[in-house]
Amino acid sequence: MLGEKHSLLNEFPEFNELIHNLAKNDAHFKKTMQRYDEMDKEIRELELQNSPIEDADMHEKKHQRAALKDELYDFLKANT
Repeated sequence: MLGEKHSLLNEFPEFNELIHNLAKNDAHFKKTMQRYDEMDKEIRELELQNSPIEDADMHEKKHQRAALKDELYDFLKANT
C-alpha cells in the first residue's frame, strides 16, 4: 500500500522492547536501524508523490530496504 509505514516497531511489534534496548546499547544495530528508517521514509515520500523516479530505481530502493530489514530481523532473532 502506498505511503504505508514499515518501521521496525510496526513490522516486528513482538520485538518492541528488544528493539528499544538494542537501539540504546548496540551501535551497529542502531546505525543499521537508522539507515532502514531513512530508506523507509524516502520510499514513503516518493510513493506519496506518485513515485517521481524510474520504476527500476524505486524497485532497487525497496530491495535495499528489504535487505536491511532482513539483516535487522536476523539480529533480533539472534538476540532473543
